[in-house]
Amino acid sequence: MYKGKKVIAVLPAYNAALTLEKTYKEIPFDLVDEVILCDDASKDNTSELARSIGIEHVITHQTNKGYGGNQKSLYNKALELGGDIVIMLHPDYQYTPKLIPAMVNIIGDELYPVVLGSRILGKGALAGGMPLYKYIANRALTLTQNLLINYKLSEYHTGYRAFSREVLELINFNANSDDFVFDNEMLSQIIYAGFHIAEVTCPTKYFEEASSINFARSSKYGLGVLRVSFSHLLQRLGLGRFRIYEQPQKHAQARP
Repeated sequence: MYKGKKVIAVLPAYNAALTLEKTYKEIPFDLVDEVILCDDASKDNTSELARSIGIEHVITHQTNKGYGGNQKSLYNKALELGGDIVIMLHPDYQYTPKLIPAMVNIIGDELYPVVLGSRILGKGALAGGMPLYKYIANRALTLTQNLLINYKLSEYHTGYRAFSREVLELINFNANSDDFVFDNEMLSQIIYAGFHIAEVTCPTKYFEEASSINFARSSKYGLGVLRVSFSHLLQRLGLGRFRIYEQPQKHAQARP
């Protein structure tokens, strides 16, 4: 809890048994009220381990729904539980839970409604083990996105994110892809809706147990990012209409 606001950490998990407990132990429970883990049909014992270490809310997908599908389950559950500040933390220990207080403070003090943990701001991405091709792709895609979306972020590709309840209620994240491009669709929606985004420096950690996608999946992701960016441009200029920028039905109906 922070200033009367309920804080929930959500963990999108797939074969995370080797790193889950280490990640969980570093969560600051003086701030975080609830933890939700969604196991996207892991082949290891992620769900069982999550329950054994004390995670009360464990969602288990019987079939793999993808990274985006995993997040949809998590955010819907967080809203159901009354979360006011929701932090997505990967259970592969690639992002340090020690930044949660800073992210919570920014949203809880109503400075910004969205916070990203940027691996680029501190200029330590390569030193932290990010593959060179991923670093180059990150920089090239981010430059292109900033131009097309008409915003300025150091990177759009971090998986460390925190959101206010208002943001999650007003963007149509359930209309997004179930794949990795979900993250970029979500940022595009947030910017299009007029919300502002803060960034904090986040250490880069690539190691054997950390989850990562291969070159082929990365290439598919890159093409998806470009598609989202051009869709955003067309929507912004009034030259196209895309479902992901529509408000969720219940909020659209509530408008006078």
